[in-house]
Amino acid sequence: MYDVAIIGAGINGASVAFEFLSQGKSVIIFDKGGIASGGSGSAGAFISPKFSNNGELKDLIFDAFLYSLEFYKKNFSDLITSTQLIHIAKDAKDANILQEYKKQTSLKLYQTDIEMQNISINSAIVDAKAMCEAMCSGAKFVKLEVQNISFDGEFWKIEEDYIAKNIVLATGAYNHLVDEKYLNIRGIWGHRIDIKTTTKNRYSLHQFVSISPDKDGVISIGATHNVHYHPQRNQEPYDLQKGRDELLQKASQTISLENVEVIKDYTGLRSGSSDYMPLVGSLVIADKTLELLGTKLMRKKQDFSTYLYHKNLYMINGNGGYGFVLAPYLAKQLTNHILKDKEIQTSIQPARFFARWARRL
Repeated sequence: MYDVAIIGAGINGASVAFEFLSQGKSVIIFDKGGIASGGSGSAGAFISPKFSNNGELKDLIFDAFLYSLEFYKKNFSDLITSTQLIHIAKDAKDANILQEYKKQTSLKLYQTDIEMQNISINSAIVDAKAMCEAMCSGAKFVKLEVQNISFDGEFWKIEEDYIAKNIVLATGAYNHLVDEKYLNIRGIWGHRIDIKTTTKNRYSLHQFVSISPDKDGVISIGATHNVHYHPQRNQEPYDLQKGRDELLQKASQTISLENVEVIKDYTGLRSGSSDYMPLVGSLVIADKTLELLGTKLMRKKQDFSTYLYHKNLYMINGNGGYGFVLAPYLAKQLTNHILKDKEIQTSIQPARFFARWARRL
């Protein structure tokens, strides 16, 4: 018997495991490929805010950025590298956004000698795979593709072999294990490369792609996004060489790379949502809630507390390209919700998608 079973060992699942372990709880975590074997393992793991106009997502990521920087430094100082991040405008529209951001932000800004509109702040990069592994230390890990979960009225069973009080689904863009049609999660294919180069780079550069500072002559570039490729739907394999060429071509618009040799590829599927906000919290039982509330679901303003939910079943998902920024912050909220009954803000609850889906019906 475990206090929580987490399905998915990317940065979301690993962050939840860390939080439960910190509370002295027993944790079992499942993943079909291993810890950080998917999108999290292919991430550049740059810790950065979202440079955009005002909006709820920008504010959420900003709060998570400040939280996660301190979280990683406090708990995993050997796996985080502080760096100066320079975000360079891609076009005139992006330049205007950066100009406005500079006027409003409370972050300390640095001057650069780059001619294009840019913004420079203190930031960091974490070791993606090692970070997920460290967070899961103390949990029982099972390399298994979970296909069946069931609730007996008191506890959850996983493949009939394991029992837990709570289940957290951190499955990304793969099988969510519950047949709830309102869940709106899309896959975003990621590709990162490590290259050897004689080019020296002191900064974390973000423009058309993200480029890391060099370490012993090695620079990381990525991850490019492809919303059309999904390893479970596409019959043809991902074109690795084409992806490499795209990453190098985009990087060359930011920095001149000399004597390049690609030494390693990282690929995996990330998850995002249609409104770009993450999904954190309990899962609505759609058919029973439809039957209970009927036409009340047509009202524009919904009271999520009136919905019926799967007992002790939760989700953390849809972080897009900000997984390593958002995950520790969101995992803390989810753990406090499960263990201390603290409310999660409605804008990130999966219930918002049920409300929209029900109105369309």
